[in-house]
Amino acid sequence: MKISLIDKNENRLVQNVVICKIRDLINAKSLERGDKLPSERIMSEKFDVKRNHIREAIRRLEFYGVLKSMSQSGTILAIGLTGFNGIVNEIVSLDTPSFDELVETRISLELKIVCLASERRTEDDLRKIKEALNAFKEKITEGKDYLEEDLLFHLAIAKASKNSTMLTLMLLITPPILATYEWETVCEGDKVASEIKKHEDIYLAIKAKDIKLSREMMEAHFFRI
Repeated sequence: MKISLIDKNENRLVQNVVICKIRDLINAKSLERGDKLPSERIMSEKFDVKRNHIREAIRRLEFYGVLKSMSQSGTILAIGLTGFNGIVNEIVSLDTPSFDELVETRISLELKIVCLASERRTEDDLRKIKEALNAFKEKITEGKDYLEEDLLFHLAIAKASKNSTMLTLMLLITPPILATYEWETVCEGDKVASEIKKHEDIYLAIKAKDIKLSREMMEAHFFRI
């Protein structure tokens, strides 16, 4: 299932129209939690839209937990009608998040993630964080674009948190940040050393399982942003 926070506006508009049609159909039939929706083919014909538009809308509603696809059984309403209507109204009114909003969310999320990683990390987690750190160090030292290696380092920390919801959120906000970030080369030797040290300090704090220090090092890393 592909869900993006930065869908093109025209695609989001089409999805929203179909979602509203699905909402109206569910209300017209007075469906209750656990009731089955009509098939994609039937809704496609009824709404006069392509089946892939129906499928994308259903996947988006599944992502937010208001619908659920059951093997061999089709799609069912996963929550009560009142809650469904309220959540759908919020979904269709959502704006595409700005870069600043994405970064603000990432910082808030990672300050919690690094604390959990410090507490819960395994030796295997630590090895993977170290591998990502080394890849980052190699790119930045060579003066190459290191942004993807930097984000993979942070994703390794998120995985070490043992919180799949937080990891999922990181995976959702990472691609749009990559897509909109204006990369600046760190050329001077002292800046390179400073950036490497910030990452190493985070790694060492996680390795020591020092929760307080891990948060402080992550805050220091994000200070310039």
